This record gives sequence, structure tokens and C-alpha cells, in this order.
Amino acid sequence: MAQLAQLLRIRLASEQAKATETISPTILPKISPQGSSGDGDLLTANGLSGQPLGATRGEFNSPRSSAPLVGTATLELADIPLHEQIGQFAQLAKGAGCQELKLLPLFLLRGVHVMEDIPWQVSLAQENLGSQMVIHLLPHVGANPALVRLLTNQWAKLEGDAKILLSHGTSRPGGQEETGAVANQLGAVAAYWSVQPSLWEQVSILTESGAKRIAILAYFLFEGRITDAIAQMLLEIQQKFPQVQLNLGKPIGVSEGLVDLIMDGIRQQ
Repeated sequence: MAQLAQLLRIRLASEQAKATETISPTILPKISPQGSSGDGDLLTANGLSGQPLGATRGEFNSPRSSAPLVGTATLELADIPLHEQIGQFAQLAKGAGCQELKLLPLFLLRGVHVMEDIPWQVSLAQENLGSQMVIHLLPHVGANPALVRLLTNQWAKLEGDAKILLSHGTSRPGGQEETGAVANQLGAVAAYWSVQPSLWEQVSILTESGAKRIAILAYFLFEGRITDAIAQMLLEIQQKFPQVQLNLGKPIGVSEGLVDLIMDGIRQQ
């Protein structure tokens, strides 16, 4: 995530240089669906003010820093709860003259983290801060319609006469509808790691329908434990269906395209 934070910092610094007025500070939270490692469970905080700040992975720079405010925190596997991490960040931002923070969940799915955990933690942070700082919770990055264009570019790198969009999935009722809608726009079928229909099922159905090459796009932000497990599973599926060529694409990853989505989210408020 340090690389993504740096890309954000560079982009924000560029916009700040062009701005003719002060931009209110922003907090962006992000947690990847994997939720399995410190590098996966991250909140990326971002802000601008008259005295911009800079920070990465929960370590915030002095208000005297010339870099835009970009920091990280974790929802899980953290020494302190998320709302306390937000509070620490807010106090630092306040010291730089900021009055507002924007928090954007870097999640692809409208699952439990996005709909319940993060809003609850934000409400606790806001309660503690009172009128000192206003926190704006923005839509998660997966809600951005421009995401489809980014995924289309990802898919252009894969060969296949059938497509599967493979997502983590969520236990929250209705959570799969969002992924299904994205898959439909891409001309693909959806499969899930944690719920049905599974990758095994969708490969079997497409094979029976006559597909000879199946392109599978991992609908994850970053590589991690689950994407490694998916690659291993695909080897087993390939042995079961040797008559079909299975091509697995990489997650979205750190890129200018992802930075574009994050910047779009910041501008919404």
C-alpha cells in the first residue's frame, strides 16, 4: 500500500499546485476483500489543506511536511480500533488547519465491512471528535461506474470465448447483486470464493456449453492469500477439465487507474 499512497500523494500534490483555492482535507479508508494480512487490511487516508501533510501506514508526518496528507490505518489486525486511528489522524489534520475529512472505503463489494463495520467506527470517531472535525463517509470504490472501464482494460489482456468475474463474495443479503451487475456489463458470469456459485460450478457450466477458452478475472484490489489460493484451485480445476484452457488474470493492483477511481471518490464530496 505504500506505493499506492505515494501515487496518491503525487496526484494530490499536482492538483494542489493547480488549485486556486484551499481544498478541504480528505480521509479515504480502504480494506481489501482478503482481510488476511497487514498489507490487505488498510485504510488509506488522504487530505489537503493550506498546510498539507503526508503519512503512510498509520505513521503521519509533521504538519510542517510539504506533501499532501496520505495515511493508512487498519480495520482489522490493528493495535487500536479504527475509530481511534481516525481520531489520531483527525487531531493531526486539525493541527494543520483542517476542519473536514473524507473517508472513502477502498472495497469492491457492498459487504459487512462497508455497510456496517466502517460506518460504526466512523460514528464512534465522530462522537469522540464532536465539532472539532467533520467526517464525510464516501461511497466505496466498487460503487464507481468507472470501475467497469478499468476492468475492461484488465480483461483485454486475457484470451477467452467465455468470461468469469471471480469475486470474494459476502454473506450480507443482496451483496452479490453489485458484482453480478458488473459482470453483466462486462459480458461475463459471476463466481465467488466464499459463496455460491463457485468457480468450480461456473467453469463446469461454461464447459458444458461448449467454451474452449475461459478468461477468469480476479475481482480483487490486490494480490494476497486468497488470490494465491485461487491460483492453486485453478490448477485443480484445469486437471478436471483438460479440454478447456483456463486463463487467470491478475487483480486490479496499484495503478494510475486505481488512483483515478480514488480521486473520483474524493471529488464526490
